[in-house]
Amino acid sequence: MSAIAVERVVIAGGGTAGWMAAAALSRLVGRPLSITLIESEEIGTVGVGEATIPTLLTINRLLNIPEPEFIRETQGTFKLGIQFENWLEEGHSYIHSFGDTGRGCWAGGFHHFWLRAQRAGQAASFGDYCPELKAAQANKFGILKEHKINYAYHLDASRYGQYLRTMAEKSGVRRVEGKIDHVTLDPENGHITALTMASGELIGGDLFIDCTGFRALLIEQALQTGFDDWSHWLPCNRALAVQSELHGEPPPFTKAIAHDAGWRWRIPLQHRAGNGLVYCSDYLSDNDARERLLGAISEPTLIEPRAIRFTTGQRKQYWHKNCIALGLSSGFIEPLESTSIHFIQNGIMWLLLNFPDKFIESTTVEEYNTRMRSEAEHIRDFIVLHYVANQRHGDPFWDACRHIDLPATLKHRMELFERTARVFKPQDDVFSENSWVQVMMGQGIEPKSYHNIADSLSDKQLSDFMAQAKMHSDRIVDALPPHGEFVRRYRAASGAPQIN
Repeated sequence: MSAIAVERVVIAGGGTAGWMAAAALSRLVGRPLSITLIESEEIGTVGVGEATIPTLLTINRLLNIPEPEFIRETQGTFKLGIQFENWLEEGHSYIHSFGDTGRGCWAGGFHHFWLRAQRAGQAASFGDYCPELKAAQANKFGILKEHKINYAYHLDASRYGQYLRTMAEKSGVRRVEGKIDHVTLDPENGHITALTMASGELIGGDLFIDCTGFRALLIEQALQTGFDDWSHWLPCNRALAVQSELHGEPPPFTKAIAHDAGWRWRIPLQHRAGNGLVYCSDYLSDNDARERLLGAISEPTLIEPRAIRFTTGQRKQYWHKNCIALGLSSGFIEPLESTSIHFIQNGIMWLLLNFPDKFIESTTVEEYNTRMRSEAEHIRDFIVLHYVANQRHGDPFWDACRHIDLPATLKHRMELFERTARVFKPQDDVFSENSWVQVMMGQGIEPKSYHNIADSLSDKQLSDFMAQAKMHSDRIVDALPPHGEFVRRYRAASGAPQIN
């Protein structure tokens, strides 16, 4: 237990992570805090993580951010899922959507009934029963009164950070411009006591939040917390990011396009597109990666490509002594499933739920670390799944990926699904049962059996059941307007326009 009462919070670093933490702590802790955020305009931010998953809606609502205003300020668009191209094999494509596919029952999800119907020749494609997936394919989106659409956002991360900064400063957060020169530790317990600025200013605190990115200035350089390296499971270690003009209407989905040494992303905003190339330097040179990325973009680019070097993994402790790491300082999992901002948010939410009433208790720290590690490992497993389940024979990178020695947790999930079609969702897994089903089947894993509950229906009952599920999906999609049209109407609205 720390003997110091937590009254002063110091956030080292701005960007999305720092300002999201500042906005949340200044508004949601429930008691007054002195919050100082340090950032330097000379230090840039990575600026990826511009595609999100549906969990972002939660913190935006907690912060009372009006959605139309959010869409305007971040130049945002809506996201119904991710389209994966060439991951199974060259020319193959599937969508991991955010929606539910059909309706299952207490004993088994819809996919069990679909598997039986497929074998009987009574099933359309699995995605035809998911409104969000069908809407993505049709470039449609809307907010319906009668049916909840599951969605996330594409957003300009820099604009989102600025929006949160304005909110946080209105709530009393003090911003200090400049670089941190020195971190002072208590000689008795090793806790951080103060940060010394290059200007000489001394900023003391009781709880420190490290948002300094890959530098991990507090959690690693000062506290030497240690790092779990996951590169033997996720070998990509380089990325290039570039912005381009966007011609035509923005689709309501992210693209992740596999290439022979990694993958490329495409994120459509209102005013531009985000593009990037993730690769393994053992199989592709930096110069070739640059040429490949720029050659794949048909529109004029707006900036020079930014190079990012990374090692996939996590800190051995997310909360160590009186320091909490958020964002890139806590670790890195490549943005294949758009989890970067979610993981920042999750760290903040767990901090809010476990915020010290008075002193920092060791049990609180242990619980925080257990939860964060568990969720990170579930995300890791989900990302690894995309790589290992491939049939891109003849590409050395992908051949190596198929022979990765899997984490035991992922090996169990894959074997369970292949043998029984069962998927069980642990509490700390951000991805739904349907997400795992979509990706495993999209990556070519075909279950050998299904739950016998599906055999309780007669052939006629099964046929009617499947027809009703598809009709339900079609009816929802038919009611939606084009995505671009909805975005234009929505950003001009003061409230949330709904479609009858």
